[in-house]
Amino acid sequence: MKPAIKIILMAIAYLAMFVMGAASGIIHPRCYAYVGAILPLISAFIYLYTSTLIRKFGAAVVLNGVLLLLLLLAGEADIALIIGFVILTALAEIIRCHYGYDSLKGVRWSFLPFAYSFFAYTAHWWTDTEGSLAAAVEEMPAGYDELMKPVIDNVPMLIVVLLLTIPVAIFAMRIAERALKPKSKGILKG
Repeated sequence: MKPAIKIILMAIAYLAMFVMGAASGIIHPRCYAYVGAILPLISAFIYLYTSTLIRKFGAAVVLNGVLLLLLLLAGEADIALIIGFVILTALAEIIRCHYGYDSLKGVRWSFLPFAYSFFAYTAHWWTDTEGSLAAAVEEMPAGYDELMKPVIDNVPMLIVVLLLTIPVAIFAMRIAERALKPKSKGILKG
């Protein structure tokens, strides 16, 4: 299979992961708000494999760029998401450049900011709380906005979840490295 097709498939897998994360809000608003802490368990595989395919600038740009474009076209991108994606993607690319595009160390460290991408998607709950609650009244079952409010107001829990994302991302990347060992070790230097 051609590398370009594999990259497209990784972008589709990344989109599917985001859709799954967003859909978790159907279960409860807490799921939507905090699922970003466990999504690195999936995105680590996508990011690592994409990095083996794009051994120069662009792995984070392709994944978050395609997703951002699709979210913009769907009318789902707000300013918090755009700023978050740009900052997280830039950090990932800068870190990967610093350690070397073809180094496993570069992929490992660059994955840390990249792993926070779903939180850029959910940031609107905290940057535009009134708008988010109003949208919930229109789009979700009755009473959903009342369930959201305590989740939004629980900033200490958000901080805990954001901090928890770091060890989850590190653990996820190590699992991805082992699972994709022939692919990642064969192309990326340790």
